[in-house]
Amino acid sequence: MTARAADRTRYNRATAHLDAPIAIVDLEAFDANAEDLVRRAAGKPIRVASKSVRCRTLLERVLARPGFAGIMSFTLAESLWLARAGFDDVLLAYPSADRSAFAELAADPKLAAAVTVMVDDHAQLELIEASRAGGREEIRVCLELDTSLRMLGGRVRVGALRSPLRSPAQLAELARSVARRPGFRLVGLMAYEGHVAGVGDAVAGRPLRSRAIRLMQAAARKELAARRAEVVRAVRAVVPDLEFVNGGGTGSVQHTAAEDAVTEIAAGSGLYVPRLFDNYTSFTGRPAALFAQPVVRRPGVGVVTVLGGGYPASGAAGADRSPVPYLPEGLRYDPQEGAGEVQTPLLGSPADDLLIGDKVWFRHAKAGELCERFDALQLIEGDRVTATVPTYRGEGRTFL
Repeated sequence: MTARAADRTRYNRATAHLDAPIAIVDLEAFDANAEDLVRRAAGKPIRVASKSVRCRTLLERVLARPGFAGIMSFTLAESLWLARAGFDDVLLAYPSADRSAFAELAADPKLAAAVTVMVDDHAQLELIEASRAGGREEIRVCLELDTSLRMLGGRVRVGALRSPLRSPAQLAELARSVARRPGFRLVGLMAYEGHVAGVGDAVAGRPLRSRAIRLMQAAARKELAARRAEVVRAVRAVVPDLEFVNGGGTGSVQHTAAEDAVTEIAAGSGLYVPRLFDNYTSFTGRPAALFAQPVVRRPGVGVVTVLGGGYPASGAAGADRSPVPYLPEGLRYDPQEGAGEVQTPLLGSPADDLLIGDKVWFRHAKAGELCERFDALQLIEGDRVTATVPTYRGEGRTFL
């Protein structure tokens, strides 16, 4: 029996009393992935990206482990909710225009002490100030650096369209602006290299593309390490007591941790290890989060149909954004239908061994987005469900 087949046996036994659709997290795999992230971070603390987890119970579990400290959130409303729930170090990874949430933040000393907001533009500071509604609490601020790789004199750009701040002078100028403003305190700097951390460098069946990605990422790491160090020096010249410099992501943990200028690493997807992390040479994780759909039809030889399953991931549309049939091994989509909203035909010889009501297990393309589809996660240890815990959705929290 292969390791995957053994996992299927365990998952089916553990959830035999539950009807699909269901979502699970294998805690042994989750904990092993957490341990591997800490190993790769080489002593630097890991800030957990909540958008990749979207379950308070699992955020608490990983933050209880040595090597993890703080949360990187994705909306201001989520940040305030987490802070009220007792998480005392929440870094908002994206700028916000949520005026009512800023008013809450400025009026509550507990929230203001726990939450740090992201800024990369003077206009964002103006919006926050105008949203105070009389609140006088000091707002903790983090600046974001653009990490994209520019080549051929800037004509070629590789990396996400995020911050407009690129040079040490630009970051220092905004740092001075924050420092001059009453009611604001600059505490951190963030630089997320998504083109390194979030792009696999070993694409199956694409050796030339994979080599090109590895060459690009090597160049990007070298350029960014030098520029990030210069930016940190420039910002610290303005704010010597800067609390943190955040960088990285699951796919670049060990590389970013090696930079002296970086004080902490961000990671989250590496806890669940969705299918997009199968294409990396820098690490190998264990799939920890899966979902099951029930077989509801047997249209013919070598075909079964499961209920639903069309849960695409965000990003540029493509086959790599679909979930992948994982267990039993050997199933594939019908190219004419793919993963459907209400039904999904699956082809392959394993279909002939599946009965009506059996579970087919899938892996989502990305990490936390799976939790937007399910109210609860079944936590599995060995061949037992040991807890059922709510996702953000299960707690009535859909922030985006």
